[in-house]
Amino acid sequence: MKKLIFILTFAALFIQSCSSDDDAPQTITDPQENSATVSLTNNSKFGNILTDGSRRTLYFFSNDSKDNSTCTESCLSAWPVFYQETIKTDDDLDTNDFATITRPDGKKQTTYKGWPLYYYANDVQAGDINGDRIGEVWYVAKPDYSLMFVNAQLVGADGKNYIINSDNEYIEGEGLTKYLTDNAGNTLYAFSPDKKDTNNYTSEDFSNDAAWPIFTISLENLPSILKLSDFNTISVHNKREQLTYKGWPLYYFGGDSAKGDNKGVSVPLPGIWPIVNHNSIEAPEE
Repeated sequence: MKKLIFILTFAALFIQSCSSDDDAPQTITDPQENSATVSLTNNSKFGNILTDGSRRTLYFFSNDSKDNSTCTESCLSAWPVFYQETIKTDDDLDTNDFATITRPDGKKQTTYKGWPLYYYANDVQAGDINGDRIGEVWYVAKPDYSLMFVNAQLVGADGKNYIINSDNEYIEGEGLTKYLTDNAGNTLYAFSPDKKDTNNYTSEDFSNDAAWPIFTISLENLPSILKLSDFNTISVHNKREQLTYKGWPLYYFGGDSAKGDNKGVSVPLPGIWPIVNHNSIEAPEE
């Protein structure tokens, strides 16, 4: 009898999630049944977060780097989709920021500012936030992220797929890479000849800015994997401000025309304009 109880208990607790590092989530009732609205809920740790009408927490998935959902099949057991045909929001949220996509399985899913929304199966009560930073790819949904943290295949302007090896070299290969984007999903880059808090690319008249525009923003909130202390703002030729990360001035690539593009990694050669992430080394001093 004890053996039978153990087997049944184990089976009830085990649900396969999207990451091998994730804790096994518990089975819950389909949360969509009670989702009538989207609300802005204040949390003591995360500040204002997105929840459904029952105050169930909503999440973003870093792998959704383009305008689609990549959580499919077994992933959905741990991360059920959030969908409401008609969105009713608090006054602090704009209904125009919400949209509906058709998923690869043909079902509908609600997005916020282009990012698909999910629940986490281990959030069994209103107010639970147990899914943030799982696998370094799941983050509580917030309306005020200044940056996003994505996980995607690098595809250069040369059409080749790239990965970063253990020596921090860009080589051809298939695999996902984590990196920073702006809050709309546009890739941010460093310039390898730059030094700590020093932009060595942009000309004084900004005539080359269109090719690699400098990135400027006033930071508000960040995904929990990022530290505010790693960021700084510098003045470029005493004319414009530029955000830096770990000392690296940040740029867009003019050739990235759509959300999720990361073509700059191969221009003019792989490694000259690298992506940046939480594992990036500090920029060298002058």
